[in-house]
Amino acid sequence: MTNKKYYPWLLVALLCIIGCLNYLDRMMIVTMRSSIIEEIPMTDAQFGLLTSVFLWVYGFTSPIAGYIADRFNRSIVIIGSLFVWSLVTWLTSLATSFEYLLAARALMGISEAFYIPAAMALIMDWHSDRTKSTAVGLHVGGIMIGQSLGFIGGWIAETHTWHYAFHIFGVIGVIYAVCLIFLLKDRKEVPVKTDVVTDEVTEKIDFKLAIQNLFRNRAFVAVVVIWGLAGAISWMINGWLPTYYKEQFNLSQTEAGLYSTAYFFPVMLVGVILGGAIADWWSKTNGRARIWLPAIGFLIAVPAVFIASYTAILWVTVGGFLIYALTRPFIDANMMPILGIISDKRYLATGYGFLNLCSCIVGGVGIYVAGALRDGQVNLNVIFQVAALSMIICAFLLFRLKPKTEVD
Repeated sequence: MTNKKYYPWLLVALLCIIGCLNYLDRMMIVTMRSSIIEEIPMTDAQFGLLTSVFLWVYGFTSPIAGYIADRFNRSIVIIGSLFVWSLVTWLTSLATSFEYLLAARALMGISEAFYIPAAMALIMDWHSDRTKSTAVGLHVGGIMIGQSLGFIGGWIAETHTWHYAFHIFGVIGVIYAVCLIFLLKDRKEVPVKTDVVTDEVTEKIDFKLAIQNLFRNRAFVAVVVIWGLAGAISWMINGWLPTYYKEQFNLSQTEAGLYSTAYFFPVMLVGVILGGAIADWWSKTNGRARIWLPAIGFLIAVPAVFIASYTAILWVTVGGFLIYALTRPFIDANMMPILGIISDKRYLATGYGFLNLCSCIVGGVGIYVAGALRDGQVNLNVIFQVAALSMIICAFLLFRLKPKTEVD
């Protein structure tokens, strides 16, 4: 099973399923809002708090979760995370009060935080420079599928009950976690970068040393800023696009949803896989390909978003945002490989944990700022143009990044 030729791709397939469950379990509560509120009365602010608490707890747990994945067996961390969050999903089906739901969402934030850093690092362990971006892109694609399948929760809530939705996916996750005990394996010997001296390699991994190592690296700090801005851009555009279509073109809620999700997310899925494949191909002749491709993707998306937010022609707006959906995910496929290029490989999961923390904080700020601008009667096209300008900053910072070997 652990044949070096085939297992890396089997690993990606296994993790794609986990990633799909990860986002499906966290997203479906939003689609079951009406059913939940009918049984457990709460204000809109309280319902919003269910998502906010998850986001905050998830973000602040991520660096510690990443360190544990670097310090111990990554496969065990992944399986344990899946098992615990699936158990929490099942326990959520027993909720009868707002306080219970709030506690369950906090527990889900803690348990899910352990998955992404460990999974990304495990992919990097098993894949070579020739395939790592494609592998990461496929895994992110699995996550996107889970995100787009969130509607299943609402459908189950309408045809059965919202309790049943949490119950069934909780059981599925627990069963899959047990199966993975026999399928998921760490790589026994992980190649170490030759520019890291022997004493550093053999040095015991410590959380304090990891923080010092990462944040003394200017390139890592720049990557944290880039990832945070990229998260804010996604929240600002993805979160408000349905409203923009509805208000700008007088569409129905169903039509607006169709243009902003049914067309949008499949193109994002293609974009993240394409971004990984192109980066792997280009990196054979250019050592900075994984850094430059996302920068180019941002720069292509900038005029597309500007045109889409200026025009009064529906098909031009749709086309502009689809170009954004195609090229914006290039960064998602390449962020973990970029982390491997600019920082110490011993702290890949810890570093990704800090990226998650920044993304959650800045993403939350982005949601608030967009809402505040809306309350101030600022048009959504201005909000989208702010997002476009942020992409220029991301591209600029990416072009300034240098691989660790060049710095040394």
